[in-house]
Amino acid sequence: MSFNYMSFLITIIAFGILYWLLSKYAFGPLFAMMEKRREHIQNEIQTAEKNRSESVQYLEQQKQALDGARKEALGIVEQARQASVRQADDILGHAREEASRLKDDMVEQIQHEKDKAVVALRSQVSAMSVMIASKIIEKQVDEQTQKELVDKYLQEVGDKS
Repeated sequence: MSFNYMSFLITIIAFGILYWLLSKYAFGPLFAMMEKRREHIQNEIQTAEKNRSESVQYLEQQKQALDGARKEALGIVEQARQASVRQADDILGHAREEASRLKDDMVEQIQHEKDKAVVALRSQVSAMSVMIASKIIEKQVDEQTQKELVDKYLQEVGDKS
């Protein structure tokens, strides 16, 4: 094998021309496109990191909002429980007042009926006294005996009431 200097020289010149043409027309746009791609990837990485940090921040805000909502819900439940206890106490108080009022009304009504019964009984006793008196007169009992009988009947009626 022999070494041909001329061929070597032509190959080096051709390679130099080819490199010069490639660097002028191909490497510049290729490197520019690669630089744009690198910048684009770098921007995408930065955007992804920014989005991730915003997501973490948003997640933390949502956790805080959820905790606040839970606390508010517990507060509402506690208020409702307290309101129901107050309402139950009010209902019991009204029921006790109503029962006491009804009891007082019934006691008053019983006393009124008792008074009416005593009045009716006394009128009956009076009528009976008159009847007794007439029977006694028929038997001709003296006045002292009649008074004792009336007092006896009145005492018996008074003891029963």
